[in-house]
Amino acid sequence: MTKENASPDNNPENIEGQADTPPANLDEADGSDELDQELADLVEETGPISKEAELLADLQRLQAEFVNYKSRVERDRDQSRNAAIAEVIRSFLPALDDLERAETHGDLEGSPFAAVGTKLRTAGEKFGLKRFGAKGEKFNPELHNALAQTPSAEVTEETINEVIEAGYQLEDRLIRPAMVSVLVPEGK
Repeated sequence: MTKENASPDNNPENIEGQADTPPANLDEADGSDELDQELADLVEETGPISKEAELLADLQRLQAEFVNYKSRVERDRDQSRNAAIAEVIRSFLPALDDLERAETHGDLEGSPFAAVGTKLRTAGEKFGLKRFGAKGEKFNPELHNALAQTPSAEVTEETINEVIEAGYQLEDRLIRPAMVSVLVPEGK
């Protein structure tokens, strides 16, 4: 061995130990090359893991999109169902009005139409149909149509005097506003 090769730094046993501890006197270019090599090795080792992670992320995104699609379809289906129910009930309202008028005049007592009226009201209630508009209620322009106004000293706010045609709601959705006559405070 020559003197140059005999130095303790070039001994093969010492070279392996040096890989774990960075040499103190390397300039930046040599250190950067070593780091670049370690980084390249790390990227090469984790490449398949990154691909698996990417596929997993794609699968999770597709699953989330499917769940969103499914809930959107359910919501649209419910909205369509509720709109169809509202239209069918809206078409039966004139018949309910006629039955109510006949009942008010006493024409339904002891008649089979009393049972028909009861069954129609029960069927409407099953789907959430609510009747509103009664004499003495506070007038609400969002729920009531005022067909006539009468000044009165007896009231301090607009109040329903007479219900000409009852209003109906399907749960919270307005099907038909109530047609009413309103008492208004004098001087308004």
